[in-house]
Amino acid sequence: MLNPWRLRLLSRLDVLGTVRAVAKDVNLSASTVSHQLAVLETETRTRLLERTGRRVRLTPAGQKLARQARAILDHLDAIEAELRGDEPAGLVRIGAFQSAIHTFVVPAVTRLAATFPRLETELVEREPHDSVPALRAGDSDVVITTTDFSDLPLGPDLDIVRLATDPIVLVTAPGGPRGPAVLADYAAEPWALDVPPSYMAHLTLRLCRESGFEPRVVCRFSNYLMTLQHVEAGLSIALLPGLAVDQRYRVATRPLATPVTRTIVAVTRRASPRRAAVNAVLDALRQPPAVPAGVELHLG
Repeated sequence: MLNPWRLRLLSRLDVLGTVRAVAKDVNLSASTVSHQLAVLETETRTRLLERTGRRVRLTPAGQKLARQARAILDHLDAIEAELRGDEPAGLVRIGAFQSAIHTFVVPAVTRLAATFPRLETELVEREPHDSVPALRAGDSDVVITTTDFSDLPLGPDLDIVRLATDPIVLVTAPGGPRGPAVLADYAAEPWALDVPPSYMAHLTLRLCRESGFEPRVVCRFSNYLMTLQHVEAGLSIALLPGLAVDQRYRVATRPLATPVTRTIVAVTRRASPRRAAVNAVLDALRQPPAVPAGVELHLG
């Protein structure tokens, strides 16, 4: 019989890469982790690990079991939750990018706290480039991300719930032209960009280059509020998702002449059955969010 604890160690090794990293993650010694993995090999009668120099790596059989282990562990969590009763309960860890936190997640978590007092949520800001790896590793149970981040495609091991379509807009200091913006007209302007390897840093560079110029980057921020403050002061312009434009800042927004949108989705690991608590979080996220004035958000 497979031991869930040892399966969890194998799954963590697949994600973290070294026994030492797994040991630190679970607060055990490296020798204890190695011993437990050796016992798992004995239990499965299969070679799961192979040594390369001073390190170990998973064999093809080990990789297969590690990736199936996550679904097995999720299934066990669902059974335990069902035994505790029908009401959604337990901890659900949510990862979301900046603009989705105040728009989708905080209202959803507020509703959940009033409706299901035994359900706990833990929220971590995660950009698309690290949210899906965190989901696959079991560090998040639900992530809000975008299907448009081509560097990290979503695979068949994940379930995707579409939430909305968000327009990308040009953000400038007030008083400029109105109407759809042609990016090539802004080739000489100073630009504010996100910090790579974020989705918006990648997208802004791509759109500018497709318009025939390399943007003159004068600042990089990992926080949209700092970007908006810089733009408001007339020091730069930026491309931002419509949801990121906070109405407290005096900035002008213009749609792009060639429209660009991002598809916002909630993603979970594929499990059968899915935990009641995770279903409750997804239902709360599907409810219409509050959006900035002037932003047309297409739901579902």
